[in-house]
Amino acid sequence: MATKIRLQRHGRKSYAFYQIVVADSRAPRDGRFIERIGSYNPNTNPATIDLNFERALYWLQVGAQPTDTTRNILSREGVYLKKHLLGGVKKGAFDEAAAETKFQAWLKDKQNALQAVKNKDSEAAQAAAKAQLEAEKEANKARAAELAKKKAEIAAEQAAAEAAKKAAEAPAPVVEPAPEAATPEAPAAE
Repeated sequence: MATKIRLQRHGRKSYAFYQIVVADSRAPRDGRFIERIGSYNPNTNPATIDLNFERALYWLQVGAQPTDTTRNILSREGVYLKKHLLGGVKKGAFDEAAAETKFQAWLKDKQNALQAVKNKDSEAAQAAAKAQLEAEKEANKARAAELAKKKAEIAAEQAAAEAAKKAAEAPAPVVEPAPEAATPEAPAAE
């Protein structure tokens, strides 16, 4: 019986997550499986992988063939490196303690790199939030200035209207006719 390590799809439309399973190669993608060895959620950043390392290593050693995506996942988690190191121990290239030291050093480097990526992402998110806050503050200042300008215009219009109303209500000043200048009278004809 040929066994495969493959992904089994779950989740809803446009939000899939996968179970990593060992199955008979003739079984359908979401059908029967022999053993569930982990899960893979590509919807998070970075993707979340929960893997039973020892069982994945066991199935690789007994000849299970992973699919391309599963091979990438297993490689990323270090299962292939561990298999390679155990093969070196079996051939006598180095002892098991040296293999474990190499694997732990690789695992530590991988975790540091992953933490650096997470830190970079969180710093970028904080910078984006700060930039958005500054943009909102500038927009609010612009809106406040525009509102103050409109209120000043309305107040000026109201003051002008009140002044016109008071001017209309106030009695018009009486203008006395100017005294006529003495005009020489024509001599009266007798």
